[in-house]
Amino acid sequence: MSANTATGTSVWSIDASHSLAEFSVKHMMISTVKGSFPDVSGQITIDENDFANSSVEVNINVESITTRDEGRDTHLKSPDFFNAAEYPVLKFVSTRIVPGKGDEFTLIGNLTIQNITREVEIKAEKTGSGVTPWGSTVAGFEGDTKINRKDFGLNWNVALETGGILVGDDVKIHLEVEAIRQ
Repeated sequence: MSANTATGTSVWSIDASHSLAEFSVKHMMISTVKGSFPDVSGQITIDENDFANSSVEVNINVESITTRDEGRDTHLKSPDFFNAAEYPVLKFVSTRIVPGKGDEFTLIGNLTIQNITREVEIKAEKTGSGVTPWGSTVAGFEGDTKINRKDFGLNWNVALETGGILVGDDVKIHLEVEAIRQ
């Protein structure tokens, strides 16, 4: 489907093979653990006449989590954290977009982890667009935000003998998205 000339909108599908949701969180209050969810899907609808009227919907498959440690990944999928068996998808649905300078914008929307939904702001940027060698029109986007995991019911932790906690509360999220015009 091309741009709809009557409404000035275009629909883009997130290309999972060129997209990634990454996160980082403090471990033992001294180092940072990074992980990612490589299975990302969704749709972006762009209002060609007024970018502020565009929308984004993203689904992230919890089972795809990887931290390069199989035991930790299994624990993160368990009811102690994401409870992947009961809540297999993390979901983001935009509620508004605030254009910024150049290709920068703020994406505001609802993030749902398990059955808890909270509003988040993602500082984002369109990183480019073009036509692939196979004739598809693509666009790239990056975004960053920070959430408190306890706001989403991810409360599991262990107190350390030396003081402090095993898992930090603040989680930094970085998104890399390539979308294909439909």
